[in-house]
Amino acid sequence: MNLAGFKVLSFDCYGTLIDWESGILTALRPLVRRSGLMLDGEEILATFAREEAAQQAATPAMPYAALLTVVHSRLARVWSVEESAAENERFGASIGDWPVFPDTVAALKLLGQRYRLVILSNVDRDSFRATNARLGIVFDAIYTAQDIGSYKPDPRNFGYLIERLAGEGIQKSEILHVAQSLFHDHGPANELGLASAWIDRRSGATGWGATAPPPPGVRYDVRFESLADLAAAI
Repeated sequence: MNLAGFKVLSFDCYGTLIDWESGILTALRPLVRRSGLMLDGEEILATFAREEAAQQAATPAMPYAALLTVVHSRLARVWSVEESAAENERFGASIGDWPVFPDTVAALKLLGQRYRLVILSNVDRDSFRATNARLGIVFDAIYTAQDIGSYKPDPRNFGYLIERLAGEGIQKSEILHVAQSLFHDHGPANELGLASAWIDRRSGATGWGATAPPPPGVRYDVRFESLADLAAAI
């Protein structure tokens, strides 16, 4: 694939640019501790992935911070813990505290010299503003689930991206979608005819972490183990 032939890189944020798994595990530590269960990180993330996907399907218009508040409540029930409204709210508000992957900022700065950089994220606007302050990057466009009214992997989100960029003269063939999640991103992106680059942040790990398992036959066009590797290839 000629990576230099694209004009726009559209990015998933959480899991690709932001180390959301570390952030989620840190924010869930009080709840897991109160459960008394001996859960390892992969078990916690897999349960989170299941409950998050179910809640997103049930309430696609709910802003992500509010949705995480509900997910925390769901996790309390799953783990038979008396829930705390204050803990639920703190988990929903933790998004801005989730750490940036060490290679993200430098790679984005390099990529921004050649491409327009766009965010397509399952997040709300206020939460992304907190994240963007950590990134320190000026993106050419930011499209959130709150703007669209649905969560990836709903193809509406990618249709929104394609339509908005088409209004600026960008053809679908000129967009490369860059993401970690095969479930949330690569399946629907490819269904709508977008090329995609898999940033395999979990290379060597078992399971799918904080994302649901991908559907059979999901594909991607190129694979890198980090954003730095993508930038180096270009």
